[in-house]
Amino acid sequence: MRNTLYNVTLLLLVSFAVQSCNNSPQESTYQCPMKCENEKTYKTEGSCPICKMDLKKIDNKKTQKIINQNEIPDESIFNLSSKWNTQNGETIELKSLKGDVLVMVMIYTSCKAACPRLVADMRNIHDKVNNKSVKYVLVSIDPETDTPEKLKAFAIENQMDNNQWIFLQGSLDDVRELSNVLAVKYKQISPLDFSHSNIISVFDKTGVLYHQQEGLGVDNKIIVEKIIELTQK
Repeated sequence: MRNTLYNVTLLLLVSFAVQSCNNSPQESTYQCPMKCENEKTYKTEGSCPICKMDLKKIDNKKTQKIINQNEIPDESIFNLSSKWNTQNGETIELKSLKGDVLVMVMIYTSCKAACPRLVADMRNIHDKVNNKSVKYVLVSIDPETDTPEKLKAFAIENQMDNNQWIFLQGSLDDVRELSNVLAVKYKQISPLDFSHSNIISVFDKTGVLYHQQEGLGVDNKIIVEKIIELTQK
């Protein structure tokens, strides 16, 4: 009987403690109304160290949502530390593409067989999706030949010379690492020719693989639907 009474009393005390914690006031959070420091927040009132405006109290739930959006999942390609050269001569990491839906394919510009058809598929998908929040990323499997200058000329020639199209040149090791992530197999069969998989990969805004399509000149209906799904999330 004593044991039963003790257990009941202990349960009541724990319940009261949990309820007290849930009902305790949340700590206030403050932020510059001009967002001079992007999403940086402060625990106390004061003024922005940059623009000197008074910090504004914000909703803690909103802050938590921002924190969650900034998290990178373990399975995200944004965890790769590789650096890449773009067709515009910039050096970037994949995580700089965070926040956009990504459609990615691996090609090489001197290809005369499969790659032109893959490029045509990418342009067809781009035209059907018709959404500027989507980035189309083409990674060269021949980085020794495909310099940023050559990638730029290829982009212009194929009418892919705007900020939705990103061409990447990386080191041989980084290209191989990314190809393994994308399950793209490739092999150099002559100084200017490669055999390779024909896979188009779709990533969500956090860099997690969402869908893949294999083949050339296939019906793009499903992949287009998947991309549009992601743009609406």
